[in-house]
Amino acid sequence: MELSENLLAKLVCPKCKGKLNYVRTEGRLECGTCRLAFRIDNGVPVLLIDEAEKLK
Repeated sequence: MELSENLLAKLVCPKCKGKLNYVRTEGRLECGTCRLAFRIDNGVPVLLIDEAEKLK
């Protein structure tokens, strides 16, 4: 399920409040500043820091 552009414009990283990048091929949102990836479950972004994946 695709996220709407309207929703993407309002979402920010819960840790640094920076912009999130939507990686459609991976189905997740990434914060380049914090180096965290947030999964999307059934079209709902899971923006919980404790459940985020650390990017290398």
